[in-house]
Amino acid sequence: MSLSEKVCVPCQGGMPPLSPEDAETYCAQTPEWSLMQDATRISRSFKFADFVEAQSFVNKVGDLAEVEGHHPDISFGWGYADIVIYTHKIKGLHENDFILAAKIDQI
Repeated sequence: MSLSEKVCVPCQGGMPPLSPEDAETYCAQTPEWSLMQDATRISRSFKFADFVEAQSFVNKVGDLAEVEGHHPDISFGWGYADIVIYTHKIKGLHENDFILAAKIDQI
């Protein structure tokens, strides 16, 4: 099953984040995303023609985040949106982060 076909599951605190090696494996399935901060976060920048397109995209990502129950950090402005994803409860990466990234890629 591909990442975009999966559903984010609530993450319980106290579990370890993905190892850098496991994060690399998942990242290979979301090639537009980059590992950052010692493989504890993933990020991607999106470009748009103007502010309205960026805002529309961010609104769609927000709607998806609510459905999945998993919320990225988003900054946006005229012609761009930057997204950072990680699992706050474990201060690192979880499969959910890559599921959300794959679904964002489909927007």
